Amino acid sequence: MGLNEWAYALSESLLSEPLPRRWAHSLGVAKRARTLAPVLGDDAELLEAAAVLHDIGYSPDVAVTGFHPLDGARFLRGQEGADERVVRLVAHHSCAVLEAEERGLRGELESEFELERPELVDALVFCDMTTTPDGVETTPSERLDEIVSRYGPDTIVGRFIQRAAPEIYAAAKRVESRLSLARSIDHPM
Repeated sequence: MGLNEWAYALSESLLSEPLPRRWAHSLGVAKRARTLAPVLGDDAELLEAAAVLHDIGYSPDVAVTGFHPLDGARFLRGQEGADERVVRLVAHHSCAVLEAEERGLRGELESEFELERPELVDALVFCDMTTTPDGVETTPSERLDEIVSRYGPDTIVGRFIQRAAPEIYAAAKRVESRLSLARSIDHPM
């Protein structure tokens, strides 16, 4: 079984029934990841696998701490023996270190899981933050507004996402620049 076949099957088994909206979001994030293949080269499959798996930590079968990046990464490493790069991307997706700090888990996250290459971290931020909870493409601004609205500005998630906003916008801009450059090289004027 290939990496992506395994990743989709695992994510579906953990999310589709207990959390169908989270499953739809994960499928949308993975679809978005496929659009980045022109700038990812050999890492395209890796990003797509991490994208479809990034929220498995919400699954009732996986959740332990209540912090889904950490729970998902621990499950992938401990129960699944997953590719370490996929594990690291799941652990650190979408500025997770800032949310970990809000939850008093930053030390655990950073000591257990190294950061993956910055271009891949940016790519997963971009995919997650340009996909609605229902799996539809959106803008980072609309996504951030939706998250704050859903959780509330004074909750752990609300505070974290507001702190993370500048880095989310910067990551999206870096990915969009790489895509634009790739398109200009492929289709010179």
